[in-house]
Amino acid sequence: MIEVEVRGDIEIAIRQLKKKLMLDGIKKELKRREFYEKPSAKKRRKSAEARRKMRKLMHRMKNG
Repeated sequence: MIEVEVRGDIEIAIRQLKKKLMLDGIKKELKRREFYEKPSAKKRRKSAEARRKMRKLMHRMKNG
């Protein structure tokens, strides 16, 4: 569960909450679930995510 303690300025607390949601991936997940995704599109998206993740990992290993 994500919590943000409000101490004074509410704007700062809102920014902190948005950042925590973004880092946790909740915001992305909610946006993705907003509309129905066909199984073929879901498979394509997952495959692209896996390729992106692998490319990022290889880049990190290469540049150490």
